[in-house]
Amino acid sequence: MRVFQFLKYGKLTIVLSALCIIAGIATTVARGGYNLGLDFQAGLSQDVRIEGVDAPIDQVRATLEGIEGVQIQEAAADQEYIIKVKQQGSENSTTFQEDMRSRILKALSAEFGASAVRDLQSEYVGPRFSSDLASQTVLLTVFALLLILLYCWFRFKLSYAVAAIAATIHDTLFMVGVIGAFQFEVSTATVAAILTIIGYSLNDTIVIFDRIRENSLLLRENSFSLIVNTSTTQSMSRTIYTSVTTLLAIIALYIFGSGDVKQFALNMIIGVVVGTYSSLFIACPVLCGWRGAAERRRRKKESGKMGIPAARAEKPVEAAPEAHPVPGAEAATPGEADAETPAAGKSFFSRKMSREERRRKEKRNH
Repeated sequence: MRVFQFLKYGKLTIVLSALCIIAGIATTVARGGYNLGLDFQAGLSQDVRIEGVDAPIDQVRATLEGIEGVQIQEAAADQEYIIKVKQQGSENSTTFQEDMRSRILKALSAEFGASAVRDLQSEYVGPRFSSDLASQTVLLTVFALLLILLYCWFRFKLSYAVAAIAATIHDTLFMVGVIGAFQFEVSTATVAAILTIIGYSLNDTIVIFDRIRENSLLLRENSFSLIVNTSTTQSMSRTIYTSVTTLLAIIALYIFGSGDVKQFALNMIIGVVVGTYSSLFIACPVLCGWRGAAERRRRKKESGKMGIPAARAEKPVEAAPEAHPVPGAEAATPGEADAETPAAGKSFFSRKMSREERRRKEKRNH
């Protein structure tokens, strides 16, 4: 099996992701912030039903296209529509609700007939409710990230938990940057898409981490970077198949859906691609970086106890070069060869201890 060197491009992918996230947030600020939907902004929600005549949603949209900030989606019942209009100015809530309700019903009555249009419900969403919903959404997202951290810490180790959270935060920030840069409408469907992507990406990352944990026992004599690359390569086919089958279903929703369903599907398409990328190229490099930093701290601590210079202790141990026979040299016995040549991957301290034990053994024999 060919092992792909995913970690070789770890630093590059992290830098590219950081640049994309910064560019997305900067573009959002330059375009005046996010395009908040009615769920996060004051406005009117009007439910109507059109009976007795054929009234497809495209015709309803064409009838109300003159109203600024209008959004139309189909309800569960046949030819029942939910019409949402954002409040653009500082008009009184009661006045805005009555004027906009009257304007909607008049336009529909003129197109389909007054007897065909039935007013079901009219509701005004205030700005305070919208701001409370936005703050609760942020708090719930942060709470979900904390639960993920605790779960990964409990199931694996802290290094795995930090890597999983880094990939999850990457996906969230990337999605937020794309939504703001392209001015996608921010609604409850957008929040649902982001939370779904967090769960999808985390599941993909956990599968790779499970394989790394298994291979850490099977390939314990190899370097951790080789174990990570091998585990990621073994999990890659599963990751690709899962992502492709998920995308097929979501693309169908995007093509045949409308309104919030279409927007949800578009966010999910972007999120699945980003989540797959982060599992392969963000989580694993962060895991290796965290483990490497922890190993350097451990070596530095041990060198301080044994009085070895920190620079010498932190220097990585290179693999022993292949031995070539020298003419006239006497071949070493297996025991002497094992004592002289340390096993690949052993640390400086292991070699020093083995030499000291050999000297003590030689003194006892003499």
